[in-house]
Order: sequence, then structure tokens, then C-alpha cells
Amino acid sequence: MTPSPPASPEPGAGAPPDVPPAADETLDVQGLMCPLPVLKARKALKRLGPGVTLRVLATDPASVIDFKHFCETAPFELVDWREDAGVYAFRIRTPG
Repeated sequence: MTPSPPASPEPGAGAPPDVPPAADETLDVQGLMCPLPVLKARKALKRLGPGVTLRVLATDPASVIDFKHFCETAPFELVDWREDAGVYAFRIRTPG
């Protein structure tokens, strides 16, 4: 048996300075359809302080377009997003 490789560290842990840190808070909106994931994320982001990162977990394929558009028209930064087995994970940072 070949040993599995060591798990990669949490983003931001020992990572270069240009790698954004892990999210400060997570919002799970899996199972909700457009526009609810964005509406719930906006509500959560409004209560967070400046420079805080929110991780949003969604399953609606339209959420990719929705969150990109939301961040382009709002003062929030879409740090990154990825899809894994039908779950979309977005990291969004508040201004400041």
C-alpha cells in the first residue's frame, strides 16, 4: 500500500502573502435556488466587519453567474470560487 500524500494546509496557513486567508465565516445555502443564495449572502455580508471573508456553499448551478454579477455590482470582492461534486464554494470579502 502506498501512503497517501499529506493533506494540504488550510489556505493562509504558511502560504505565500499573495494567497488570501481562509474564510472568517461560512454560510451554507445548499439546496436553495436563485435568488435566495445571493440574498442570504448579502444579508450576512452586511453584518460583517470590514475586510472579513465569507465562504458561501451553494448547490444551484446558477449561483456562479449570480455571485459574479452580485460582486461586480456591489462593494464586495469575489476572492475565488470552485466546484466540487456539485457544491459551489465562493469566498467573498467585504470592503476595507
